[in-house]
Amino acid sequence: MGKQQAPSEDRYLVPGLARGLEVLRAFTPERRRMTLTEMGQAVGVTRSAVFRIAYTLDQLGFLAYDPRTRTYALGPQVLRLGYGYLASRDLVEVALPQLEALRDRSGWSAHLGVLEGREVVYLARLPTRRSLSSTVQVGTRLPAHATTMGRVLLAAMPPDDLRALYAGADLTPHGPNTPTTLAALLAQAARDRAAGFVAHVAGFEAGVASIAAPLRDVSGATVAAINLSTVALLTSEEDLRGPLAAEVTAAAARISLALGHTGSAAP
Repeated sequence: MGKQQAPSEDRYLVPGLARGLEVLRAFTPERRRMTLTEMGQAVGVTRSAVFRIAYTLDQLGFLAYDPRTRTYALGPQVLRLGYGYLASRDLVEVALPQLEALRDRSGWSAHLGVLEGREVVYLARLPTRRSLSSTVQVGTRLPAHATTMGRVLLAAMPPDDLRALYAGADLTPHGPNTPTTLAALLAQAARDRAAGFVAHVAGFEAGVASIAAPLRDVSGATVAAINLSTVALLTSEEDLRGPLAAEVTAAAARISLALGHTGSAAP
């Protein structure tokens, strides 16, 4: 490929389309509404020129005009395009590059899971390159209340939904700190929600350490979780809640960004 031409020199470029996209990109969370004059200043064109662009975008549903304030805001067609793009991206496909990088940096096995009922289901597994590796496979189902990814996913649920999910459930203990009552489960979820990640040594399986963080979509909802796991002798609670927590939460944030999440989590 040769050197890319400047827009003014590229005979295949459609200037009107380029200007229209510039106008759409000028809207931000801090600048949700603009007048014609403000739009013209934002993209560097006259008021009369931006009027034709705004009129076209308004007619197509990409802008919405408010005659009371004489301002424009992004229209529903912009959201439809965004959701169509995000829906076309498979969760595992989006997460794999970051999971692989996380596995390589840490030397631990990396996983991706989602919540189904009271279980966390493993959708992806990247085993460590070391001789010691995670034994879970894609499709494995484990009790959510006793595993790091499951706890992250339960922590994202409203307390009333969590109560309904576990009403009358038999909370089988796995390790000394697993909640065995609904009250203890709700308290654990509140702590996990405040921490933003879940880490434990031998919390579910003896001799195994794990740390997990949530993945969020464009709405801020938690849709999945990722974790790292390894032999407990290779780490400590201090490492889990320090540098490893930073690694996992940063990787989760990058995956969430690729899923469209840009703000704070949904309540």
